[in-house]
Amino acid sequence: MPFRMNILLKKVLIADTNSSYFNAVKDIFVQDGIIQIVDDNINAEADYVLNEPNLIASPGWIDVFADFADPGFEQKETLESGAAAAIAGGFTRVFVVPNTQPVLSTKTQVSYIVQKSKDTPVNILPIGSISKGGEGKELAEMYDMYYSGAVAFSDGLQPVQSAGIMLKALQYVKAFDGVLIQLPIDKSINAHGLMNEGIVSTQLGLPGVPAIAEELMIQRDIELLKYTGSKLHITGVSTAKSVELIKEAKKQGLNVTCSVTPYHLYFCDEDLRSYDTNLKVRPPLRTAADRAALRQAVLDGHIDCIATHHIPQHWDDKTCEFEYAKPGMIGLQTAFAVVQTVLPLLTDEQLVKLFSVNPAKIFNLPVANIREGRRAELTLFSRTGKTRLSEEYNKSKSGNTPFLHKELNGRVAGVVNKGDLFLNI
Repeated sequence: MPFRMNILLKKVLIADTNSSYFNAVKDIFVQDGIIQIVDDNINAEADYVLNEPNLIASPGWIDVFADFADPGFEQKETLESGAAAAIAGGFTRVFVVPNTQPVLSTKTQVSYIVQKSKDTPVNILPIGSISKGGEGKELAEMYDMYYSGAVAFSDGLQPVQSAGIMLKALQYVKAFDGVLIQLPIDKSINAHGLMNEGIVSTQLGLPGVPAIAEELMIQRDIELLKYTGSKLHITGVSTAKSVELIKEAKKQGLNVTCSVTPYHLYFCDEDLRSYDTNLKVRPPLRTAADRAALRQAVLDGHIDCIATHHIPQHWDDKTCEFEYAKPGMIGLQTAFAVVQTVLPLLTDEQLVKLFSVNPAKIFNLPVANIREGRRAELTLFSRTGKTRLSEEYNKSKSGNTPFLHKELNGRVAGVVNKGDLFLNI
């Protein structure tokens, strides 16, 4: 529910480390999309006054990897429905993967997303494909796409398998200080695996994807990064060794960053005993030990940001045998609550870095600071509230989530973006 024009936020804790008001409880007055006043007690006339206890204001959250399936697969999601889910989840900017039909591999296709984004409540930022048509064979028009609005480059859900193409891409984007995003999956290693290879997959009789399929890809790309001196973001990290490889690369001074999904922090392969097709994801859910390592890596600051990997799938593609189900789950509306549930010890500062500050820094985006005279791009959330996603409140066109009707800790109250206040009522 949007409220335009003058907005007054009462008694909110400001969680913006780049603001002089950090950790202070203040009123915030927004007029015509600009933060006009930040003070102890504002009595300005407002069209809407939000006065909710325990509310925290953060610079707008950024999701660096989501699928809005538009154009080409609008039965799963559209830019409009994806944007509605993003706003409800507290996000003001979302990077969308290029795996559409046609693939986002030319400046025309990138421009389509940029133009449509002007009419959505969130800023939808296209990820241009690394290769033409996302086929992994020859480089796409990355320079043209960058100057048309591509925020980064990736082959998205079909990660680049060719070391030669990846090497050329890393060299190419250096010309404009671009960033590549890679989903670490070596498809030549048991591409038909349905879950993590291990004790549970053996017990369930399901073919597995070994951890080495991820770790080899990360090792390869780190070596290519070392050779080129470029920038790489690895998303969907799922194993303990993957985290160690990235930590070591950072120590060597390489420009590598990484993100983890909320569901890899919440579930592990043991949860697949239910054969819930919503838990079929890529990379797969790993062992409880891997999950524990990921959680610790987030707490220790070795994971740079949270990526929802919001992958909508049509009802038919999930309501079937586990073998035939398509991978992925939706996750924009539950991302914060899942992280808050499994990692309640994260400080406000750490949360804001994971969801806002670090993604902006990694991808050279302006950070939405909370200070007078700045454009209002705010996420309003409560760490003490509760989230329970239901069919009624699900804004996505798809319903492929294992979090339906689960009570989670933490709640997104609303978002201020593009001059409007969007409330979760």
